[in-house]
Amino acid sequence: MPITVIVHISNEDPIVGEIEEMPNSTDTNLAVSNPRRRDGKDIHYIDSDVTIVLWPWNKIAFLEILPSEEEERIIGFVRE
Repeated sequence: MPITVIVHISNEDPIVGEIEEMPNSTDTNLAVSNPRRRDGKDIHYIDSDVTIVLWPWNKIAFLEILPSEEEERIIGFVRE
């Protein structure tokens, strides 16, 4: 099941995409499928036919892991 992430690349706008599994500490690249801007538009420096992009970790500032649909259905603390 793909994991949706927001990739914050140094000196660039954040990019939304999916990864297949959480990265390991030994990984040197991050493979992101279906890369797009946060508003869903294409990224101007990536060809529109590209489906997977590899970014080296030294270019990535940090990742945001977005909750899956299953996690969103879980009811948290509710005050009655």
